[in-house]
Amino acid sequence: MWQAFVRWFHKWSSPKWFYEMSRPWSFWLGWLALICIATALVWGLAFSPVERLQGNSYRIIFLHVPSAFLSQAIYMTIAVAGAIGLVWRIKLAFYAAKQCIPIGMSMAILALATGAIWGKPTWGAWWVWDARLTSMLILLLLYLGLWALHNAMERAESGDRAAAILALVGVVNIPIIKFSVNWWNTLHQPATLKVTEAAPMHMSMLIPLLLSIFGFYLAFLAWMLMRTRLEILDREKKARWAQQEIRNLEAQ
Repeated sequence: MWQAFVRWFHKWSSPKWFYEMSRPWSFWLGWLALICIATALVWGLAFSPVERLQGNSYRIIFLHVPSAFLSQAIYMTIAVAGAIGLVWRIKLAFYAAKQCIPIGMSMAILALATGAIWGKPTWGAWWVWDARLTSMLILLLLYLGLWALHNAMERAESGDRAAAILALVGVVNIPIIKFSVNWWNTLHQPATLKVTEAAPMHMSMLIPLLLSIFGFYLAFLAWMLMRTRLEILDREKKARWAQQEIRNLEAQ
């Protein structure tokens, strides 16, 4: 069993193998993500009932919650991929980590923007220096730092290692984001979705929210696979198979 896993792991850590095998996955994941997100947004925005205290303003959760979840999950993905690259010297882990950065950055921006839109009618302000909001802003700054490190290095390999180290150091911010509403008195509401407790939401609100979260994660996987495939072609362009693939793409 373990040997089979090792063989599978080594196959997928090969840039050429990953490039070839990920092509259909990105296509089907992208379409499935589009269906899930479209269904969730139509359901949540048009058919879910009005919330008792917040009225219609709560409907922003169908964008805000998935983007906030995903921005943290992507950062953890970058940190894990960076650790794999540093420890086992797997090039593909660095390629994927680099291409996750702009995706995570866009999710952090979306989470902060939708949070501000939600905060204005709820708190009466677009922004407050709340513990949750501040730690999310730090997450965005970490993403910007990772991207700047990659662009500042002359050699891509040096940028890979520097960004991986920064990502591992910045992991400390993730539990701060998660538990900030428990550790400090904040305006931000506690977590609505918990593994250990039933969600205090009507099913007509909960189902589209879960569907939106699922769709966002699928969209991330599809987006990451597509970007990583382009990164592989750029980094492996001296390889014969990559040169042939580039010629095929240019001929299309």
